[in-house]
Amino acid sequence: MAQRQAEQTRHGKTTANATINRELAALKRGFSLGIEAGKITHKPKIPMLRENNIRTGFFEREQFEAVWTRLTAPLQAVAHFAYITGWRIRSEALPLQWRQVDFEAGTVRLDPGTTKNGDGRVLVMTEELRRVLAAQRAYTDTVQRERGIICPWVFHRDGERIRDFRHAWQTACRNAGLPGRIPHDFRRTAVRNMVRAGIPERVAMTMTGHKTRSVFERYNIVSEGDLADAAKKLDAFTGTIPGTISLPGTAGRISNVGK
Repeated sequence: MAQRQAEQTRHGKTTANATINRELAALKRGFSLGIEAGKITHKPKIPMLRENNIRTGFFEREQFEAVWTRLTAPLQAVAHFAYITGWRIRSEALPLQWRQVDFEAGTVRLDPGTTKNGDGRVLVMTEELRRVLAAQRAYTDTVQRERGIICPWVFHRDGERIRDFRHAWQTACRNAGLPGRIPHDFRRTAVRNMVRAGIPERVAMTMTGHKTRSVFERYNIVSEGDLADAAKKLDAFTGTIPGTISLPGTAGRISNVGK
């Protein structure tokens, strides 16, 4: 295990504990299957490494717009889609095809087997999402007409599917004064926005594709602004006590409480 931790990835970093744990989980499963099949009689104890997978990044609206304005138009569409939906960019948004978008029904669909948990997904368009997709549809129609091609991809550059925009993203974030932010922050942001909007947790989980509550809760980030809003709501609910009160251990009285 120590040797595996010391190994470097192709990006020059040491292998993450989470990566090793996924490998160890597969190894454990292999031993379990061997016992079930009667091929082996003993499963060794395989300890797992500690993972620090608490993620805290999210975008306030003005931060999103600061990065968004510094992206090219094709990438703006991807970022806007991810900001609203919380869908995984690389595996769910970028491979999206027009056959999965139904403007008449007002839905966007992911096919079973194409998501991380294997389930299909249906998202009803918000008005903002409809505007994003309608603009992208018009752009696609123009590209198809001018180039004489058929483009099945929702997100593309002049008909060529977008597969990665890492460098453009990093540059936009630095120029917006938000270095180190990652596209996956949109996933956490969407969860937080849905909770703030009062969407029931189970419905929000269905919209973003979170299968377990524990994973969903990791992304439900609470900011100091959220806590301040909560305090104001509590004040509005409980009210204040007019007049004066005496506190234990004080010589005098506090007046004008709630004034």
